[in-house]
Amino acid sequence: MRPVVEPVARLIDEFSRLPGIGPKTASRLVFYLLRAPEEQAQSLADAVRELRKRIIFCSVCFNITESDPCAICTDEGRDRSVICVVEEPLDVVAIERTRDYQGLYHVLHGTIAPVQGIGPDELRIAELLPRLDAVLPVREVIIATNPNMEGEATAMYVARQLEGRGIRVTRLARGLPMGGDLEYADEMTLSRALSGRQVIV
Repeated sequence: MRPVVEPVARLIDEFSRLPGIGPKTASRLVFYLLRAPEEQAQSLADAVRELRKRIIFCSVCFNITESDPCAICTDEGRDRSVICVVEEPLDVVAIERTRDYQGLYHVLHGTIAPVQGIGPDELRIAELLPRLDAVLPVREVIIATNPNMEGEATAMYVARQLEGRGIRVTRLARGLPMGGDLEYADEMTLSRALSGRQVIV
């Protein structure tokens, strides 16, 4: 049953729209905030406003950033001949935690999922191709999509787009569990998956 107080109902509805948050969890969060000190609730509201105001997408790799291009794309110490293709910005964070990868990234912002009406044109796949012909040529593209049906379909599609370019296309090794997400993998599993990547084209 919906709460009778409109601000409470509205905030429960808004929390319920977030991934992984159902109506019960949303209700708990709202009633926690009602009991929390005013400063804590205000701090949360300010953090959400700052997030929307200051965070943008890098025009090169499409990772989240405060400045464009992002710090990774402008880092001269990175290996510009290798690009790691990931689904989401959280995957960049997960791979960076390993400290084993020193190349660049390309964030697709999703996977091909026909059932949900998401095709290649809804992703940042087309923007990857011009990056391969940069001043310093790319010698390897690591496809690091999640090991599930959508991730596999996306990996195969990206690999087909790269055929005939003379670029080594690799896929993360199967150190990652099928159906799992990169963002939840521990550093050791990701390190082994990176070192054991295999050529798919």
